[in-house]
Amino acid sequence: QVQLVESGGGLVQAGGSLRLSCVVSGRTSSSITMGWFRQAPGKDREFVAASSRVGDRTYLDSVKGRFTISRDSAKNTLYLQMNELNPEDTALYYCAGRTGYQGRTGASDYDYWGQGTQVTVSS
Repeated sequence: QVQLVESGGGLVQAGGSLRLSCVVSGRTSSSITMGWFRQAPGKDREFVAASSRVGDRTYLDSVKGRFTISRDSAKNTLYLQMNELNPEDTALYYCAGRTGYQGRTGASDYDYWGQGTQVTVSS
């Protein structure tokens, strides 16, 4: 059974940075497409970034140039480096995985989910 555990969230001032981590167990991370989603209070879960099994990366337009998704296969870990954070980035961030090859943007396309890590950006 695949398990995903996120960490790295916290409180940061606008303009600051955070790096989220997602440790994968039960399967090698390189064998699944991985993604990050976020959900703010009262809003739907939103795609943020994806890293496909074949190395493609996809980003939400509003985070392009600020966020970077990456993997460390040796550590079976997915990362999301977030720079230039602003209050609109405040949300619960989820790590997700799917067995398909491509990085989809719909939450329903993902088979595995972590519990989430809170990111709060103050103005």
